Amino acid sequence: MKYPIVFIVIYILMSGFSRNERKSCPAQEAGLMRQTTGFNSTPSEIKQDKNQEPWTSGQLMNPADLASVISDPKARKPLIFCVGPGALILGSLDMGPAKEKENLEKFKLQLSKLPKDANIVIYCGCCPFEHCPNIRPAFSLLKAMKFTNAHLLNLEHNIKTDWVAKGYPQA
Repeated sequence: MKYPIVFIVIYILMSGFSRNERKSCPAQEAGLMRQTTGFNSTPSEIKQDKNQEPWTSGQLMNPADLASVISDPKARKPLIFCVGPGALILGSLDMGPAKEKENLEKFKLQLSKLPKDANIVIYCGCCPFEHCPNIRPAFSLLKAMKFTNAHLLNLEHNIKTDWVAKGYPQA
């Protein structure tokens, strides 16, 4: 006897919610859910979308790897841009904090002169990524300008702990 009740409940819930008539929920209106083939995303997909960074894990560069390239006289050097408070890495160009519009425009001007496949590394180093106000606008700009070989220096703590204290090449 419990099966007919289940079917009735399902019928009631589904009635009036065809693909074209589906009402949006607050999470959809806030952009936290994606429409796929008529079904809403799962909670894990919502969390991933909400917290998605403009870079991929493959675009993170280990500080030791960059230090090795900088130190190798035969290695082809990437273009290194500091998008934070001060360029401390040897060979890096100081763009100023990318959270400020004028500095982001300065960075955009520099990028406009480069081929889309240029080997680019950006860094800030003021604080851990989750608190940094500079790396997201800068990396989003690289992505918007369609650079295909862009990297973010993976400074887990800050520039002093993850670069200077390790004796890596400084300006």
